[in-house]
Amino acid sequence: MSKRNSKEKDIHRLRGSWNVVFNLIAGIFAFLCVFPFLFVVIISFTDEGALARDGYQLIPSQWSLEGYRYVFQNGEALLNSYFVTISVTVVGTLLSLFITALYAYAISRKSFKYRNFFSFLAFFTMLFNGGLVPTYIVVTQLLGLKDTFWALVLPLALNAFYIMILRTFYTTSVPDALIEAGKIDGAGEFHIFLKVVLPLSLPGLATIGLFSTLGYWNDWFNALLYIDNPNLVPLQSMLMRIETSMQFILQNSQNSSLSLGAMQNMPQDTSRMAMVVIATGPIIFAYPFFQRYFIQGLTIGAVKE
Repeated sequence: MSKRNSKEKDIHRLRGSWNVVFNLIAGIFAFLCVFPFLFVVIISFTDEGALARDGYQLIPSQWSLEGYRYVFQNGEALLNSYFVTISVTVVGTLLSLFITALYAYAISRKSFKYRNFFSFLAFFTMLFNGGLVPTYIVVTQLLGLKDTFWALVLPLALNAFYIMILRTFYTTSVPDALIEAGKIDGAGEFHIFLKVVLPLSLPGLATIGLFSTLGYWNDWFNALLYIDNPNLVPLQSMLMRIETSMQFILQNSQNSSLSLGAMQNMPQDTSRMAMVVIATGPIIFAYPFFQRYFIQGLTIGAVKE
């Protein structure tokens, strides 16, 4: 009987040679995904003159830090924008997880009387929205968030798509028997949510947390709309302003007091790549904290027993 089971198991196993082939294919695909960012890093350390003369090369003929020097010439403002972005990302992600988890848990419970109404309310916002002008009026005039920290946090705090994902996770991955057992032991809904539901929901919460983190980190549009105070400008908006000022100088070089040589030596392409590295580099290190649960969270509801 054991020989028969071992034969059946062997049918589903790959041979050693095929295992090597598939691992090699996966490695090549992973390298192709990482290579563009590595190439951007290389270009950011390339001399502007060598880049114009030789084009894009994996091993530049001349290395330079001019692109980073140009970006960091306003070092204090850039560091302040980093602090603003990190603060907004941390506070916004925690607030988004808190609100989304509570909302999704409520509409996942069959005993909740108004679950259909609130489910429709969230789903409706995925199809229709009030538009940019009403949103701006609500944020600036009704809520009075113009030029405040919360103008960067609250507009992205709740996402209907994240609610639907987490609701599906609660429905498929949290057994009703555990919740009923908690009620029998005398626990209230909030206590059950904290002690029973949340520990079982780490994959879903990690997935939503990663999406929220990326959304807050890459957000520049809300700063463009609501922020005029230079001390509240986030990183993405600051880099856009640096890029815009550089383009303005280049387009109006004939009327500029700068010499022709200085204009030619301005690191146009390398500074752009440096901005990409500065904006993308830190958020890359956030992924390992979510990786453990990320794939499981993405496949929520994909397999049913």
